[in-house]
Amino acid sequence: MADPSTYRPATGTIPVGPGVYRFRDAQGRVVYVGKAINLRSRLNSYFQDFSALHPRTQKMLTTACSVDWLTVGNEVEALVLEYSWIKEYTPRFNVRFRDDKTYPYLAVTVGEEYPRVAVVREAKRKGTRYFGPYTQVWAIKATLEELIRVFPVRSCRNGVFNQAKRSGRACLLGYIDKCSAPCVDRISVEDYNGLVDQLMRFLSGQTREFVDQINQQMQNAADIEDFESAAKWRDRLVALEKVLERNSVVFEDSTDADLLAFYFDELHVGVQIIHVRVGRITGERFFVVERIEELDEPGYVERILTRVYSDIATDGVPKEVLLSRLPSNQAALANWLVGERGSKVDLRTPQRGDKRALMATAMENCERALTKSRLEKSADITVRTQALNDLQEVLELPEPPLRIECIDISTLAGTETVGSLVVFEDGLPKKSEYRKFIIKGDRKDDLSSVYEVVSRRFKEQSHLQDSRFAYQPSLLVIDGAAGQVKSAMNALRDCGVSVPVVGLAKRLEEVWVVNQVDPIIFARNSHALHLLQRVRDEAHRTAISHHRQRRNSTSLQSQLDDIPGVGPVLIKALLKAFGSVKKVREASASELSSVPGVGLKMSEVIWKNLHPEGS
Repeated sequence: MADPSTYRPATGTIPVGPGVYRFRDAQGRVVYVGKAINLRSRLNSYFQDFSALHPRTQKMLTTACSVDWLTVGNEVEALVLEYSWIKEYTPRFNVRFRDDKTYPYLAVTVGEEYPRVAVVREAKRKGTRYFGPYTQVWAIKATLEELIRVFPVRSCRNGVFNQAKRSGRACLLGYIDKCSAPCVDRISVEDYNGLVDQLMRFLSGQTREFVDQINQQMQNAADIEDFESAAKWRDRLVALEKVLERNSVVFEDSTDADLLAFYFDELHVGVQIIHVRVGRITGERFFVVERIEELDEPGYVERILTRVYSDIATDGVPKEVLLSRLPSNQAALANWLVGERGSKVDLRTPQRGDKRALMATAMENCERALTKSRLEKSADITVRTQALNDLQEVLELPEPPLRIECIDISTLAGTETVGSLVVFEDGLPKKSEYRKFIIKGDRKDDLSSVYEVVSRRFKEQSHLQDSRFAYQPSLLVIDGAAGQVKSAMNALRDCGVSVPVVGLAKRLEEVWVVNQVDPIIFARNSHALHLLQRVRDEAHRTAISHHRQRRNSTSLQSQLDDIPGVGPVLIKALLKAFGSVKKVREASASELSSVPGVGLKMSEVIWKNLHPEGS
């Protein structure tokens, strides 16, 4: 831990204007980003009375070893730069956003020559316009199914589209009138883009013109007794009405707003967002923000608004942003939103009428959702906290092991040896940071494999500062006993890293610790043992899955690769004809001979090699 006074900058060197500052640790990693109207005043507040600071701020200051800053012209520039740095560095002491789930969006790839429409889980790609989010994936799929009857925009992937373009044959959707088939030039680029524009206008809430237009087309067809065309227009009208039934009208047609309701408790902020476009609710979502910064409630509202409207927006910044709680720096935020939208944005709390009533409903939903989230996790949180505290006490660790990493090795008689590394933070798996290793060394026994995996993991930490493994674990668990623990310790020593290591042996579930002759035996009902078992089992599952995947891939390919006279071209032809190696094996010699490039003689060679037993 660093003494904050050792890196405190001289007061005269700190500018007095607005700017953004970064605290860095001993390895140069950014651990906290903040902004200030007066940099000198804000930074001095960190160092004047250390004991009066919040414990989280004290922890940040003792973790950091230096501070630097960048001055900007005004509050709006500071707001934008602060968010940009938080997104770039993901500092450990800044606000954490945690979604309970990913929400489905309807995406239109407007950046392509022939845009496609698809259901996606994240709204992050440039050149794509997003509508939503929706709460249920079945609802958006049903909506899309009805919409492509009226607006036959392609929904196929680019690979399918390009294949149809090369072959000159449209896919099934083109033949059943669920796609205008631009791949085979049934529609011009201009007309197709006009169709896409109509779809996006409908999804944005401009629905009445299309209903009236289709109704008129149906009537015109009926007047001239073209009943087949009238039936088609009728079906399209029914499809649109089904879509419209899912979106209730809540305001007058001119309303274009987002409602954000906030509910605060001691540790979290619940955020409920409702999107209203052209008077209709087009989407909603709920997520949780962890309160790990020393900010007041308006400060967290500012953080959340910056996050929501800095990411690629689902349908842009609306005319009105209605809040249950106003942010700090309201004027600066409003100016920034105006710049993002390109026109006036009304940032306020609704005081009367339908908007206030909807905000009250959003507040109730927000409180209920956060309470439900807490209740679902409260038992687990208690158990996890107890388990982490027990591990700290029994293993004599300096602090509870908030980040645990576990390594396991999987092999079959020394072939296709692989390793897995899983990460648990606060007692929960963090799957985004799992790693899989293919063992490269000549010796592939369990001990040398453990040594290799540990070495590669911690060499990566020392060379890549921006790596997801830049922070070392509080505890390293090895699936094994004393021998595996010793190999891991040798690897850590050679890497110049000091990390507590334990081994968990499956036979008696004993915990092996460095420099102890006898293992530690936990009580069978111990929360600490159960946590170690979950970590070990997850590492074992990941390693086994990786090993089976590689073994199956190798064994399936080798059955055809080892046949004399069968090369890559012939293998490709066989797999294309039968679909899999298993189907090739089940085929008769005469069936094999029907594949282009395989004659009667070669078919017999293939069959005999795949059936050495003669059956």
